[in-house]
Amino acid sequence: MKSAVYFIDFRATVKENFPAKLDRLMDAAGIGRIVSERDLTAIKIHFGEAGNAAFIRPIHVRRVVDTVRRCGGLAFLTDANTLYAGTRSDAVNHLTTAIRNGFAFSVVDAPLVIADGLRGKTEVAVPVAGKHFSEAFIGTEIVRADALISVAHFKGHELSGFGGTMKNVGMGCASRKGKMAQHSSVSPKVDDETCVACGDCADRCAQAAIEVGADCARIHPERCVGCGECILICPNDAIKIQWNRSVPVFLESMVDYTAAVLQNKAEKALHLNFLTDISPACDCMPVNDAPIVRNIGVLASTDPVAIDQASVDLVNAEPALEGSCLEDHPGPGLDKFRTIYPKVDWEIQLAYGEKIGLGSRQYELVRI
Repeated sequence: MKSAVYFIDFRATVKENFPAKLDRLMDAAGIGRIVSERDLTAIKIHFGEAGNAAFIRPIHVRRVVDTVRRCGGLAFLTDANTLYAGTRSDAVNHLTTAIRNGFAFSVVDAPLVIADGLRGKTEVAVPVAGKHFSEAFIGTEIVRADALISVAHFKGHELSGFGGTMKNVGMGCASRKGKMAQHSSVSPKVDDETCVACGDCADRCAQAAIEVGADCARIHPERCVGCGECILICPNDAIKIQWNRSVPVFLESMVDYTAAVLQNKAEKALHLNFLTDISPACDCMPVNDAPIVRNIGVLASTDPVAIDQASVDLVNAEPALEGSCLEDHPGPGLDKFRTIYPKVDWEIQLAYGEKIGLGSRQYELVRI
């Protein structure tokens, strides 16, 4: 059965500007049935890493906030802390980065809440009947929210081929422990050439899983719980994630987490994909390359699989922009994401999502 995916482009007139079209998009997609009176509504957004400017404009997110409020809901913007040591790895730096990137209350008219707390450990273990997990570690405030609006910037991604709704929900709502579980099945590793045996990691390890020798630290995997805090603590960037999972397992794990996030949000979740500034890599990077295609529009759906399938189809139907990383492959119809990341079969996430009943790859594109 085909799922409805609603779509607006960026054409506008003096009679109807883009924010007004965005209102109509959300109304058509059924936000009034999803957000009820006094619902605490999590708007899951990526605030962008410092140095990256491809993230969704805060003034557009403000319109989502306004719509939630019009439906009687109480909106807050949220994201979970990152696993890597960037500018969003703890709540203090995460909120600072968000505000500096324009997501201040004075702009978005909603509070910012980091879903997994100060250091990424405020989590709920959610039971899930997944292929790779029996439980998923999700940021507490995502789980406790009454409704969820995923607002994703659709773009390329170095591990998943592209990042859309399922990446925003499955990876983005996971606590640091949940992110570690998706990325690696074992404990982090220490680079003995970079480690100076300072002991900072051992001092902060709650499981006493790190032993510091004369020249280097060592992680005992039998004690490690995979929280990833040592990765953030190390002042020399000597502790790394072990990227030992194959691409198919990683993608399926991400979809298992998407299912875990959404399982207590039946009829209470809406997904938006912004096909704007479609950069070749994730907004987690401290830089964004030139967009690979023009700004296409915004999609909305209650089906996370269908909206990602429609998004990738729209991008691939476009000619590549001159001056982008695809300038040697200009024609429309090219698989843009497989060209950029030839070792990543992005279709796995969509096929697996459909297989486990998360949604359908068959869709009807409804132009608003």
